[in-house]
Formats: sequence, structure tokens, C-alpha cells
Amino acid sequence: MNRHITRVRSASLALVAAWLAGAAPPMRAQDAPVPAPAPATVYHIELIIFRATGAPGAAENWSVQGGSARNIAGDESASGNSQVGRFIGVLPSSDWQLSELEGKLRASGAYVPVAHVAWSQTASSWGTRAGFPLSRIGAGAEGLSGTVFLEHGQFLHLGMTLNYAMAAPPASLGAAPGTVFTINETRRVRFYERSYFDHPAFGVIALVTPAQGTRPAGR
Repeated sequence: MNRHITRVRSASLALVAAWLAGAAPPMRAQDAPVPAPAPATVYHIELIIFRATGAPGAAENWSVQGGSARNIAGDESASGNSQVGRFIGVLPSSDWQLSELEGKLRASGAYVPVAHVAWSQTASSWGTRAGFPLSRIGAGAEGLSGTVFLEHGQFLHLGMTLNYAMAAPPASLGAAPGTVFTINETRRVRFYERSYFDHPAFGVIALVTPAQGTRPAGR
């Protein structure tokens, strides 16, 4: 009888010791904690849209240019399992990193800045072409319209379809008043590196940075 009591006491002490050591019974599969989804990365995007005061070379046939349709982020047209970017907000001019470059464009005499904007957003899934209209990101220049989108797949890409209707195009462009010029392009972008979207009539300089840990462009 005493041996039995001793064995029971020993087993009880071993169980208490295991509790004190932090041991616990193995969890069942349904008891395992479900990891929380990782928060979407927020990006800062800054654009300078500018027009040329002239164009080198022979006049082009601007009538053959055209844009393609783009989905608007958050619209029902971007359906399925793909994610669309979420607009966070417009950034104040105090947070701009391309202000010095804008000043250089103005001083050059060859280019005239049309719009300078910056905003925060999350990225859309690659291939959705889901973006935000210029009116949403604060670019309200006369004659300027279009959409800008940021996509993330294996790499980060910035794309845009911009239309610029100039009331009085430079004579060197060989275009009639009211002609609509279009930039329709997508580029892979890297943090803190300036990207240039080219067109003989107007252009865009873009900068994409992470919302956390931003640093001056080019450093």
C-alpha cells in the first residue's frame, strides 16, 4: 500500500513540476493560433508632370495616338481574388522630395511644370491595372486627365495613361490646337530612384518610396 501511495505522489509531483516549468498538453490542430494577415505595404508616390516648350525633329502624326482603358481602384470592375490599391491620402508639399528638380525644370526654359503631386497608397495586384484618376491624387491641371496605377507582383511597377489636351501646342510639335497627347506606359520602379516617362510633347518624373523609412531621393 505504501509503495502505491509513493508512486501516486511521485506522478503528481512530476505533473506539478511540468506545469511550473511551463509545459502544457499538446494542442489539437484546431487549437493552433491563426497568424494575422500581414498589413499591406504603404507607398509614397510623387509625380512632376511637365510639358516641353518645343520639340526637336520633324512633326509627328499625333492623330494615331490613343489611350487604353484602365480600372479605377476600388471599382467593381476589378473583381476576383486580385487586390486593388487603397488610397491613403494626398501628401503635403512639405513632404515632397522633388521640389528642387521642379525648380530646375522651370529655370531651364525648355520645360514648364504642369502639375506636382504626391500621395500615399497600397499597391494593386500585378495585371489588374487598377489605379486612381488624377483628380483623386490632386492633379487638376487644365487639359490633363488620366489614371496612375501601382502594381506589385514579383517586382513593383508604376504605370499610367495620361491625356494632355493642349490649347496651344508649340509650333514645333506640328499639332493643331486641342490635340490630345497621350502617355501610356508601365515601368518597373525601385525605391528612391527617379523614373522618367517620356513623350515629345510632355513628360513625367516619378519617385516611389516606402511610407516607412523614407529618405531623400538619390541618396
